[in-house]
Amino acid sequence: MTDEIKKKVEDKIIGLVKEYAGKKRFKPIDLVKEMERDFAAEGLTKDDIKGVLKDIMDEGKLVYGYAGGSFLTLPDEN
Repeated sequence: MTDEIKKKVEDKIIGLVKEYAGKKRFKPIDLVKEMERDFAAEGLTKDDIKGVLKDIMDEGKLVYGYAGGSFLTLPDEN
């Protein structure tokens, strides 16, 4: 996977979470499945997308929240 494609996937994941903030809660697997559909033409595998998602989490761009179940959310801006 090229850095360019990785950046596109990252931007798309963060954009989805921002767009639906307060309206919908995404589980990590929901985001993986969505990206698999969107980036099928680039030949990305589930493991590729999981790796990008892990990098996003490690960098603190998304964090886990919990309200009856775990989901990904934007970090609180304090």
